[in-house]
Amino acid sequence: MAKIPSTLSEAARIVLTTANSIEKATLSRTFAKAWQQGDIQNVDTAKIPREPAREDKPELVPPREVPRRKITPEVEGRIALLHALTHIELHAINLCWDIIVRFAATEMPKGFYDDWVSVADDEARHHLLLCERLEQLGSYYGALPAHAGLWQGAEVTEHNLKARLAVVPMVLEARGIDVTPGMIDKLKLAKDYKSADRLQIIYDDEITHVAKGKRWFEYLCQQDNEDPVESWQNIILTLFKGRVKSPFNIDGRNQADFPIDFYGPIADL
Repeated sequence: MAKIPSTLSEAARIVLTTANSIEKATLSRTFAKAWQQGDIQNVDTAKIPREPAREDKPELVPPREVPRRKITPEVEGRIALLHALTHIELHAINLCWDIIVRFAATEMPKGFYDDWVSVADDEARHHLLLCERLEQLGSYYGALPAHAGLWQGAEVTEHNLKARLAVVPMVLEARGIDVTPGMIDKLKLAKDYKSADRLQIIYDDEITHVAKGKRWFEYLCQQDNEDPVESWQNIILTLFKGRVKSPFNIDGRNQADFPIDFYGPIADL
């Protein structure tokens, strides 16, 4: 049984400095429950890790070198897809705890921490669900190379909470809303309903995560007396030096209260 830290920032530091992915996800869920039950009550501050700890596997490679196979009844393609998603969910755990400890000195309402602890719990649950499915298919997380550039979104926004919210939930996770339904459909065509069911859980949660990110982004814009749409577009054009990628799942984004007014004008339509 993990010892419960005295502050939320210390909980974040512990998760971020834990290398094993299963242990990281399990600690994430344990500490989330402790916050939600009131066993951790103070946010405070803690030393911010330079980057999250990780094991030697999976090998990190440029995106073009990550294995890609078609989703078919043959197991190799489905394992490659699930392995990539398992890696993304691990990265998402780190991002959630990083936003808590990195910006702990920024005065935010308790609801902000409630939301990001809840998201961290979701991401940990997703990682564990996908690890379990990989093992059911005869593989494991770490068996294949994985994307090396996922932490870049954290690095380019480490200076500013508003930028972090603009990029991580409102670009990176919103992209999950766009692409996940197609993956679910292909898994169903391959009759892999167990994997499809897990992705459906992730998709439904992603909508709530984007909604939470947008809500707190708008909160900060209100504090700064800025127009949220204009502010978001300026941040994205500055940090990405380009346009937001289409196609978009407009219905899913609307469910997250993220209308096309935000992303349409700077999209590659």
